[in-house]
Amino acid sequence: MSEQIAFLEPKRSVLDRRETIVADLADLLPPGCLVSDVRGLVPFETDAFIAYRRVPLAVALPETTAQVAAVLKYCSRYGIPVVPRGAGTSLSGGAIPQEDAVVIGLSKMTRILDIDFPNRTATVEAGVTNISISEAVMPEGFFYAPDPSSQLACTIGGNIGMNSGGAHCLKYGVTTNNLLGVKMVLFDGTIIELGGKALDAAGYDLLGLVCGSEGQLGIVTEATVRLLARPEGARPVLFGFSSSEEAGACVAEVIGSGIIPVAIEFMDKPAIGICEAFAKAGYPMDVEALLIVEVEGSEAEMDATLASIIDIARRHGVTTIRESQSATEAALIWKGRKSAFGATGRIADYICMDGTVPLSKLSEVLRKTGEIAARYGLRVANVFHAGDGNMHPLILYNINDPEDAARAEAAGNDILKLCVDAGGCLTGEHGVGIEKRDLMLHQFTQADLNQQMAARAAFDPQWIMNPSKVFPLEGRPTA
Repeated sequence: MSEQIAFLEPKRSVLDRRETIVADLADLLPPGCLVSDVRGLVPFETDAFIAYRRVPLAVALPETTAQVAAVLKYCSRYGIPVVPRGAGTSLSGGAIPQEDAVVIGLSKMTRILDIDFPNRTATVEAGVTNISISEAVMPEGFFYAPDPSSQLACTIGGNIGMNSGGAHCLKYGVTTNNLLGVKMVLFDGTIIELGGKALDAAGYDLLGLVCGSEGQLGIVTEATVRLLARPEGARPVLFGFSSSEEAGACVAEVIGSGIIPVAIEFMDKPAIGICEAFAKAGYPMDVEALLIVEVEGSEAEMDATLASIIDIARRHGVTTIRESQSATEAALIWKGRKSAFGATGRIADYICMDGTVPLSKLSEVLRKTGEIAARYGLRVANVFHAGDGNMHPLILYNINDPEDAARAEAAGNDILKLCVDAGGCLTGEHGVGIEKRDLMLHQFTQADLNQQMAARAAFDPQWIMNPSKVFPLEGRPTA
């Protein structure tokens, strides 16, 4: 296991009171809602950033907002760190606990509370999975737009914490663009409501601050989200290129021309092979790079948009153009893309990066990403949201080899620095967590971080909420 990233030193005052804390939490929660035995705690020791793990002090699994509030009030009274957890799909270590922390998991809060078709909103508890919203409203012709690749498992609470995106967010936006309101519990157990069904709530945009705050400002227990009408039709098309640079240049010109498809997804040759072996999606195997471009609307609208995109692709040496011919074929195309991370896990351990770059720099950054991986003697597979420049290089390595793991982390850091230096940023949708925490000073000045930390402290002056995450451990204010 790699140990390059430091955690805060556990509080001895908390560890010494473990038995008392567990007993007190048991009094606050219904039977079956507290995990404290060593074996039961193991599944909560890490998330999808599996290179690091810590066994928490205890795991609370509340069933109601009131129970969340009771646990937070208790933890705040005794200075016990708290780590919020949704489904544990975080790729940046956002839900990894520490030894003195109580994990508050929302997996039991899975009710869809209200569906309001006239106002096109749904109100759900934070443990509801992303895809469950679309499944609930699909019979009436609606859907919830953000669609992370982990949407079968990831929860709305986690999506809000990381401001998650997805393939179709090129047109419809990420979580913050589809979130209307939340019910949230603050560090001391206070329950507040931000926003609501209205498109623009009065007062400061605290909702915008909460979305993407990685569980450091409070715990969201309910969310009101925007529902959209399903389009008349949708058609994914495969475009194959002889190089990643040509594919990247094509993406930049499509967006630069004013065309906004529903999605533009990128795969390089290693990623194509991995995904095709798993999904049998019919991807062309004789190309170096693949774009999945989806358009929607009426048949005439889709034909017109595709004609314009094809003209641009031909200017960039496209070698293969393949339109889906049926709903089954379209589903297979997306199955391959959305299975990319899981399929890669079948062949190697990997770190999934999440930098974002300007589209004009996409080809350059792709080339330099390959050079960085080669310099460290590692393989990389690129699969990402090309339309908004949100890159996801998968750095393949052996997690059981400490030297290999250290090289993978170093390569990942260099790639993220490359994204920032190209005019982009450290994260597009996965969050900072522990993975990018120590790179924050590469993107922000200390004055920038001080202002962000001041906003954080206004919500949590004790710094008990997810304390090892987001901000470098050095330079923090004294809680």
